[in-house]
Amino acid sequence: MGRHANDPAPAALISARSSAADAPRPPQDPGAVSPAAARSLFRAGLSTPTAGWSRGFTQANLIIVPAESAADVRLFAENNPQACPILGVLEAGQTSGALLAGGDIRTDLGRYTVYEHGVLVETPTDLLARWRDDLVTFIVGCSFTFESALQAGGVPVRHIDQGVNVPMYRTARRCTPAGALTGPLVVSMRPIPADQVLDAVNITAHYPAVHGAPVHFGDPAELGITDLSRPDFGDPVDLAPGDVPVFWACGVTPQAAIMESRPALAFGHAPGHMLITDARDSDYYVP
Repeated sequence: MGRHANDPAPAALISARSSAADAPRPPQDPGAVSPAAARSLFRAGLSTPTAGWSRGFTQANLIIVPAESAADVRLFAENNPQACPILGVLEAGQTSGALLAGGDIRTDLGRYTVYEHGVLVETPTDLLARWRDDLVTFIVGCSFTFESALQAGGVPVRHIDQGVNVPMYRTARRCTPAGALTGPLVVSMRPIPADQVLDAVNITAHYPAVHGAPVHFGDPAELGITDLSRPDFGDPVDLAPGDVPVFWACGVTPQAAIMESRPALAFGHAPGHMLITDARDSDYYVP
């Protein structure tokens, strides 16, 4: 996704690689691009949010920590499964796995986040310069995965239609802590026509491994969100007349816990800039 509302100026964070003149351009139809081809484009320097990319394939969040912190992340995910559904783990030193065959977790996303003692210090387009052999990668389900199902069911996905990143918000709800990790639930928001909210609930409930059904719809104040036009992550999205804001648990939640708990080092995906995996959406459909 895009920036955090409280981030430093983007120019201060973006790595030189992202401005290379030879970086590839986005494809005309990102939805038709295979996962391997998408990862190749990002490896070559393309940086863009991935909503609508590689239709039919699962997208995922990342949280990467030194091995000494991995047990806390694993337990945090187990304690908060709707926000942090783990799809896979790359153990210390591994840079590829079954979800990204032939890929490289250090380069195959459009943008990453780097945290030092909970402070976002950089949003590079690769992690090559910072990689260590003791790093453990957690691949966490992402709600972009069920957006194709929403569209197939006739439910509009406004941020895709408007060409912006999905808006994400910290909430007043607290996650169940684990070890040194504690933090708020983060949610993504999609405006849904009032007469289609139940359709959206029913469709997404079939995908529990990628956040499943919404955690709330209606008044954002009940989540402690005061202004929908000022997301903590991503971009604001316009609501059409008759739309209701619908909120899903979000895989940026572990990064919010990193910010609050302040471990010495952690990495993640830049919100909205997801890992496009080789797994099909249908692999996570539960009848």
